[in-house]
Amino acid sequence: MCARYVITSPAAAIRALFGYTEQPDFPPRYNVAPTQPIPVVRLDAGKRSFALLRWGFVPAWVKDPRTFSLLINARGESVLDKPSFRNAMRRRRCLIPADGFYEWHDGTPRRPYFVRARSGGPLAFAGLWETWTGPNGEEIDSAVIVTTRANRTLAAIHGRMPVIVAPEAFDLWLDCAKVDAATAAALIVPAPDDRLECYEVSTAVNRAANDFPELIAPAPPQGGPTTPATATPATATTVKHKKPNDQPSLF
Repeated sequence: MCARYVITSPAAAIRALFGYTEQPDFPPRYNVAPTQPIPVVRLDAGKRSFALLRWGFVPAWVKDPRTFSLLINARGESVLDKPSFRNAMRRRRCLIPADGFYEWHDGTPRRPYFVRARSGGPLAFAGLWETWTGPNGEEIDSAVIVTTRANRTLAAIHGRMPVIVAPEAFDLWLDCAKVDAATAAALIVPAPDDRLECYEVSTAVNRAANDFPELIAPAPPQGGPTTPATATPATATTVKHKKPNDQPSLF
């Protein structure tokens, strides 16, 4: 499962990796949460395009989104068949830029961990998107993160993880016109064990309104699942932050 994630790379670095032509400018986000607008990359007329979509998938057949359960993750094992996702898997696949994500230890207490690329830099989550159209013409563009079983690096913390698409496979996932859903589904596998690292962080991340660099600083060791020696704090300075009134927007 992925319920919070981070996007901190400069906008230019994200654009260079994903190859879209738009030039959005956005600040670093340290606690992206469901229902917020998130950046996605998808194909538009055969070209990669940047868009902001709501994180929380609404299938086209839903009558009233207000009464529909929030779908933030799609289990990769069932996206080809599950009614909520099968049409999007065939026709509306996307990539979701990120620099890491949070996962909570399955045990008691549920402690948060931050997961990032061992080599640094952004990642690409496999995603699906949809446009819901209401009876009065109103529209909701939404997205969901595809998940798979955890690799060995994360298995001690949680049983699931986002599907991470390698840059050389971006076109395979995005091109729904040339690549059928069954072929694209071959990418729904755990990331290589040596690609990611993880370490425990503060429970301040539990509050969605908190959004500051210290959230990804390693917590003091308490024992339990792995805390890689290579993980270093995001900052050595303690900063007091004002509490926002509500969840921040991406922009």
